[in-house]
Amino acid sequence: MSSVIHLQEKCDAASGRVKAQMVLKQANIINVFTEEIIQADLAICGDTIVGIGSYQGEVEIDCRDKFICPGFIDAHVHVESTMVMPSDLAKEVLKSGTTTMIADPHELVNVTGIKALEFLIEATEDIPINLYIMLPSCVPSTKFETNGKSFTAEDMVPFLNHPRVLGLGEVMSYNDVINGQEEMLKKLIVNEGKVLDGHAPDLIGKELQAYACAGIETDHECVNFQEAYEKVKAGLKILIREGSAAKNLEAIVKGLIESKIPTDNFMFCTDDKHLEDIQREGHISWNIKQAIGLGMSPITAIKMASYNTARAYGLKKLGAVAAGYRADLVILEDLENMKVSQVIKDGIIITDESFANNKDKYIDKAMLNTVKFDNLTAEKIKVKAFEKNYVIEMMPHQIITKKVYEEIPSQYGYFTANEIYSKLCVIERHRGSGNVAAAPLKGFGIKGGAIATSVAHDSHNIIAAGDKDEDIILAVNRLKEIQGGYVIASKGKIIGELPLQVAGLISTLPSEKVQSITKEMLALARAMGVPAYLDPFITLSFMALPVIPEIRLTDLGLFDVEKFDLI
Repeated sequence: MSSVIHLQEKCDAASGRVKAQMVLKQANIINVFTEEIIQADLAICGDTIVGIGSYQGEVEIDCRDKFICPGFIDAHVHVESTMVMPSDLAKEVLKSGTTTMIADPHELVNVTGIKALEFLIEATEDIPINLYIMLPSCVPSTKFETNGKSFTAEDMVPFLNHPRVLGLGEVMSYNDVINGQEEMLKKLIVNEGKVLDGHAPDLIGKELQAYACAGIETDHECVNFQEAYEKVKAGLKILIREGSAAKNLEAIVKGLIESKIPTDNFMFCTDDKHLEDIQREGHISWNIKQAIGLGMSPITAIKMASYNTARAYGLKKLGAVAAGYRADLVILEDLENMKVSQVIKDGIIITDESFANNKDKYIDKAMLNTVKFDNLTAEKIKVKAFEKNYVIEMMPHQIITKKVYEEIPSQYGYFTANEIYSKLCVIERHRGSGNVAAAPLKGFGIKGGAIATSVAHDSHNIIAAGDKDEDIILAVNRLKEIQGGYVIASKGKIIGELPLQVAGLISTLPSEKVQSITKEMLALARAMGVPAYLDPFITLSFMALPVIPEIRLTDLGLFDVEKFDLI
């Protein structure tokens, strides 16, 4: 009966029989259905928009000269990549208008399995943001690396009916889909009727058709418009990614503008974005602003950041400003600069007090003390030099790499790193296998030291790069002592560190402290020669991911992504 009464109250306010609880007066409202701006009052009761027109409210806010649009939605994000607890992340992204995130926790799940999924669901239960979850599809991402725990089709079943679980996370093992691998097909079938997210860099032709035929609906790995065009023709929805490491927006948006094809099946995501970058630039608001700067209509860009995503993921009553929709709203000073004046979530204006009741959740001990390996020694990271060696070459502004085969610097028959060729190392840290692999890395540019981290997609072993073996060893062994994080070593000393105690991926420190330390460590990395077009931490963390072309390094050795086998 209470639901009937509540609906009656909303209908009374919508029809003007009673005052609405809140009215935003004389606003410029972005209508995503007709792609126009409507000047009117916007009435809110509880968590719902009840009407647009001429209204009176118990509380009235003058919004003349302001623009009101739907709350922004990040279509694909790894919460743990920001390295802070979910409540701290929510606080930061809300400031720039993101009211909904669709998270794939495969980073955490690769470390501790089901416990990680339970942790994320619990930690996001009461935060003032909509956080939906995709069940990780590839844990581990391939058989060519060692991770902490597996996550099978059977493991997914208990979570399928959870109201915030939308479907299957990015299917990175696209070869398993194309070749009809049994375990992968089980995962697709278990999630039938839900959204199936994709991850298929460079996939074309009949292989793309097979991928789409299996029910995959999205892709966020397009690095140029032609790739996006081919995939959208095949029926996939394209998530345009702009994060800290992978920056694909300019190429795709320029192509959209020039081609004039419909944008209904395009949306925005960050995938991985540092807290420092979020605070400096904004979150999805930055993607919108960049698109506008390239010549896209502000309304089109806003629609891609809200309604398109809500429709793609079946989020009814999100993504639009209209009667009956959730009152998740962004009030803007202007459209071109996307300057956020206020954010309203579920009909409540967001302030610092919005987080007052959000207490840190209990962290299961399974999520802690996850970094386990025998101390690294110089003998374990020797790389024999041949007439020519395979080298991983990093690409500016991208997480894809180039496989090159060339002469490398050496002494006494072994590779010696310098500022052109860094030594890249991956150390298994979950099962005590003792696996260690090393290889030349070109383009990282570090000199006079080393960077090491327990953030190494997707199995999250230890990854390190440097030009001095002793600094690599020092940094890696320090990670064991602090149980994960970022470490920078130089000239035999630790000069910077950020502990990430939760699964070696998330810090329990306040976001302000994490941001401060990250900023300092970023400056240290730049001073050591890491170029401005590479994020020294996020880009490094992708050098172990064996599902992104062309060549990677896992704890088992060098991996040729195109041949999908170890070299």
